Amino acid sequence: MSFRSLKQVTSKTLVLSSTNIDTDQIMPAKFLSMTTKAGLGEHVFSNLRYNTDGSETDHVLNSPEGKASEILVAGHNFGCGSSREHAPWGLTDYGIRVVISSEIADIFRNNSLKNGLLPIIIEKRAHNWLLENPGADVSVDLETCEVHLPRNGGTYKFEIDAFSRHCLMEGVDEMGYLQGQSDAIAEFEANRG
Repeated sequence: MSFRSLKQVTSKTLVLSSTNIDTDQIMPAKFLSMTTKAGLGEHVFSNLRYNTDGSETDHVLNSPEGKASEILVAGHNFGCGSSREHAPWGLTDYGIRVVISSEIADIFRNNSLKNGLLPIIIEKRAHNWLLENPGADVSVDLETCEVHLPRNGGTYKFEIDAFSRHCLMEGVDEMGYLQGQSDAIAEFEANRG
């Protein structure tokens, strides 16, 4: 399976400053029966975006600026709760390519990396600046593993394992990576004797 390769992203930020945003808030359980990624962006954070009658709220996620953002700056401990790949599926279908926080839950982080979404844990000083400056123009460079803040806000390194970085930059998941190694696998099998 493949997704859009991710090397550099420059975007205005969409800020959701609440702490402990869990996967049920990101993608409510009633949408987990969907078996395709397409269309899940419509349901991401649906309890914040829609009234009980289905009409849109005035939440930033429904604004033209929110819908144009590719970088989500989230409060501390983003993606906690249950394991559901629908959460990163919904975020990427909505248009988010990068999530930045001071802490991201491990299961959500791993699911994101496997589905074309770059989760970045950044130091608190930079995180606080991002939370206080919604809509800032931020650049993320996966090649150098750096986040560049505007107005001389500084450059901050982030960590990512080499395999996940390679897959994101090439736009392939683990299965796509293995399929791309078919010649090497066939050669190994032929020489195994």
